Amino acid sequence: MNKTQQKTKYQGVYVDDKGNYFYQTEFGIDRITGKRVRKKGRKDRNGKPFSSASEANKELTRLKREYHKVNSYANYKMTYGQFMNEVYIPYYKTEVEQSTFDVKKRILEKMRDRFSSVPLRSISVEHVQEFRTWLLTSKENGGAGYSQSYASLIFGVLRKSLDKAIEMQYLEQNVSKKVKAIQKGKAIVPYWTKREFEKVINQIYIEDFYEHLNFVMLWVYYMTGIRVNEGTALYWNNVDFIKKRLSVHHMLIIKNRADWKRNSYTKTEDGKRIIALDDDTIKILKAWKNRQKEIGLGGEEDFVFSYDGFPMIKSTIARIINRYSKFAGVKKIQAKGLRHSHASYLINEFNVSVLVLSQRMGHSSPEITLKHYAHMWSGADTEIVGKITGNISIKTAEVTKIKFNGNQTLKK
Repeated sequence: MNKTQQKTKYQGVYVDDKGNYFYQTEFGIDRITGKRVRKKGRKDRNGKPFSSASEANKELTRLKREYHKVNSYANYKMTYGQFMNEVYIPYYKTEVEQSTFDVKKRILEKMRDRFSSVPLRSISVEHVQEFRTWLLTSKENGGAGYSQSYASLIFGVLRKSLDKAIEMQYLEQNVSKKVKAIQKGKAIVPYWTKREFEKVINQIYIEDFYEHLNFVMLWVYYMTGIRVNEGTALYWNNVDFIKKRLSVHHMLIIKNRADWKRNSYTKTEDGKRIIALDDDTIKILKAWKNRQKEIGLGGEEDFVFSYDGFPMIKSTIARIINRYSKFAGVKKIQAKGLRHSHASYLINEFNVSVLVLSQRMGHSSPEITLKHYAHMWSGADTEIVGKITGNISIKTAEVTKIKFNGNQTLKK
């Protein structure tokens, strides 16, 4: 034992020459490495320094109990990086669509690298709080510089990974839940107004075959509100020219134009829907189908949005939007902004009900629709108040019908 530390009445608990308490002990032999599992600490699970030998002993007792509960697990000192590589990331990949995993993979790797060398059981409230602060701090101040919604997503991944560690009996508790969650915040998705959309399509020369496709694609997205991967999955057999309907029953999972999969379901179960089409859209689609036939496309199982038989990819759609928005002198939007543009168009031009919009957008409930688009209805009651004015005849009594028996001041 170091001469600068002294034993206390608790086995494994010591006090140093400055009066600070700590524990130091061995739990046994790691069955994989053959090395002794040693544990030393000066703080409790919440990161608070021990103020007495009793507190240090309580923490040591807790750790011993945890160790024995999981002693069937060979490597007590597994790092967070090992856990992510060997357990959580492989598990997550089997639970979600490949497209979802491809999107989340980078976040999972960021999480893994942040705590890579930290033993899973040593991740503390202090670690988590520092990470939360870093996520929400700007780059100029030494932070990650992420938007609040992205920071919320990453922090949520950390919580879920530690929940899985508990489920696997590697941990007793999820320390991240002792730290306040990061609220998603309001993600504002830019969209085009009717006037902006008109400016955009005015820039497209549809005599050119490829530009004709660009026009049709932007028009259909704007006029139907379908999701990007629902649109890229459309075959001509999804378009009913007689009943003027569009069946949205598929989504496209695509890595590149030659490597794709057309799933027979949409993002959510309620996403499967049939959308009524206006006469202008029917006319535009008919003309495009005939144009496709000139090069041997336009068959029932050919893609609607295609110039060579292969599907469109999201990055190409983004480039098309960027090109024409620049020509038109309007703001650049994301491909998903066309979906928001459709919602704005229906609300502002036709004051559509939330129920109709919910069904058209493929939401599971009107509540979801309100969550995303409630702000677009602001001012929609202006027309109503104009009609309310003078609607109720205002005529009040000429004498009171109340007999006062109490307050004399009121009588006077």
